[in-house]
Amino acid sequence: MDIAKLQEYQRSFVALRDWDQFHSPKNLSMGLAAEAAELTEVFLWLTEEQSRRVMTTDKAEAVRHELADVLFYLVRIADKLGVDLEAAFWEKTKLNEQRYPPELSRGNAKKYTDL
Repeated sequence: MDIAKLQEYQRSFVALRDWDQFHSPKNLSMGLAAEAAELTEVFLWLTEEQSRRVMTTDKAEAVRHELADVLFYLVRIADKLGVDLEAAFWEKTKLNEQRYPPELSRGNAKKYTDL
């Protein structure tokens, strides 16, 4: 995925609609949370098994669209704050590798502070 290309598209999309004035970090983070909640709503009341098969149901399009909305807000807020998402991803991944060594974390869902 070319994040820079997504950001370039977003800047144009937003500029054509004069929306940049609304895209403060506060508003974008709230939009991100709202879209994540809409994704969560798709899974509300599904069983574990139903949630695993959701992409074979009539909810598949909703899942794709909500994921795209989450990505839109995530990429947009990173752009506005000057965060290199790819670098941040790898930085956090390395931290998680330290926090969750396989010998302590394999097969359990405990937070690193409880390992």
